Amino acid sequence: MISPDLTYRSRAVRALVLLHDAHLRRFLIVWRQAHAGSVVLPETADPAYTTLDTLLRHVLNAARGYMTWMCEMLELPDPEIRIAPEPAVLSQDPESYMEHLLERWRTPLQDVGDDRLESPEYASRWQTRYCIDAMLEHAVMHPIRHAFQLEELMGNPIRREKEF
Repeated sequence: MISPDLTYRSRAVRALVLLHDAHLRRFLIVWRQAHAGSVVLPETADPAYTTLDTLLRHVLNAARGYMTWMCEMLELPDPEIRIAPEPAVLSQDPESYMEHLLERWRTPLQDVGDDRLESPEYASRWQTRYCIDAMLEHAVMHPIRHAFQLEELMGNPIRREKEF
């Protein structure tokens, strides 16, 4: 678990790194529940969503990709995050890879100031343009979205107190 005492030049970066850590951990909990419940994903042509194991690898490799992309755009050193193992191997011990990934997420952006977060924008690997702040937010939301999808497949959607 990330230490809340870890210092960052930008409070925004600190908040998003902490949120990413928490939500990636939560995704793994939900993924484990789905795996234990033998949840089957809907049919799709996308190879990242064919099985729970490929979905797990997709989410963890995406987290790797977001940080390596931000470091490239900011001309920071390579964070040296290993590529996730193949799905069948990864699913046997996902915590080990996740801990490596999250540990490598903690320090690369420590010295990035607010002045570098919103401008300029850069083309992502899928060609959508993002500033660093938006990519950090995207990285936080990605495991949240997939945890939500799995919860719905398990019949546990988020319940709203009130509909607006």
